[in-house]
Amino acid sequence: MDDVFLGRQTIFTREVGVYAYELLFRSGRANVAGFTDGDRATSEVILSAFTDIGLERVVGHHQAFINVTREFLLNERSLPLPPERVVLEILEDVEVDEELVKAVMDISSQGFRIALDDFVYDDRWQPLLEVADIIKVDVRALGTSVVEEHARILQPYGHKLLAEKVETQEEFDALAAMGFDYFQGYFLSRPQVMSGKRLSASKLPVLQLLAVLQDANIDVKYVEKLVSQDVSLSYKLLRFINSAFFALPGEITSIQRAVVFIGLESLNRWISLIAMARVHDKPHELMRVALVRAKMCELFIGASGAEVEGTAFTIGLFSSLDALMDAPLEEVLGKLPLLDEVKLALLEHQGPLGEALRTTLAYERCDWQQLSSDELDVNATRNAYLDAVNWSFEVSAGLESG
Repeated sequence: MDDVFLGRQTIFTREVGVYAYELLFRSGRANVAGFTDGDRATSEVILSAFTDIGLERVVGHHQAFINVTREFLLNERSLPLPPERVVLEILEDVEVDEELVKAVMDISSQGFRIALDDFVYDDRWQPLLEVADIIKVDVRALGTSVVEEHARILQPYGHKLLAEKVETQEEFDALAAMGFDYFQGYFLSRPQVMSGKRLSASKLPVLQLLAVLQDANIDVKYVEKLVSQDVSLSYKLLRFINSAFFALPGEITSIQRAVVFIGLESLNRWISLIAMARVHDKPHELMRVALVRAKMCELFIGASGAEVEGTAFTIGLFSSLDALMDAPLEEVLGKLPLLDEVKLALLEHQGPLGEALRTTLAYERCDWQQLSSDELDVNATRNAYLDAVNWSFEVSAGLESG
């Protein structure tokens, strides 16, 4: 995994409470922007905040201010971002024309709040003043008298006013008296650099697919659409389902028909398995280990009478994701929408599911002392392992024939 970095500066209220955080591009641990491509910087900030580090970790329950360029606004009419969590800052150097105004109005209609960054009053901004929610004024660049004039001109519009680069208590008090609502600057808080990890480009699609398949609300039509978009995955899946491993009564030619025979939950498990097996820079034996773990966990839970064999299978399968993705398991699981009980089972071996995984791993490592304390019969554990190994060979044969 690659290191990713993100700058974050707090935006305060009049009462000096946290209102939001502005997210800033950072190329390394040094607290400087260091970029020449504004479009790339915007994309990197969004990817880092929402995918690599996680929005909850970055801003908590507060809003995120993100700088956006003209090209971003024109090309991203349907933003894959939660509008209630994001304020889009339009940069001061954008060209304001009819095309841009229409794009901003469309984005505003989706519920996104709009801020005008480093604002200096000019007639060209008039169309955007009609749609903006927040006006940011650089008090260092304009000086006290011009800032006062801006506050007087802008207040009738009903915007919230945000003062940037506030550096003293006296400035804060004076700006509050002028009617400013929010404050940002070194006097209050300097930018902080946050860091996270990003999966390599070859592994990211696999993890994205696994994340989608873990959605409890996913339906057949969406799964069918998802698989059909990947010709290689679709071909591999249908060949596998039609292999001798399943021995179905007739040829399966569609995802919907596959669901009729094996069920949606089971289908999603096999899609996950095939997706993981397509990581090409890993030895085949790694997937064999994952299959054995998955089957053993399923057998242990089945023997206990708990009706969560499918979840147990997934836990065994996902226990190898750290080796597959070259990243700590906790970080990989953080990118998947898993239930807390599943994460606790995988990371801390808690609950019946975690106990099944712990026993599986102990047998795999020949940890006989650990196994001697298990409630499971030693012979039953050995038999489960042998059954899982035989089953893994059958599955592998089916995958290879596909």
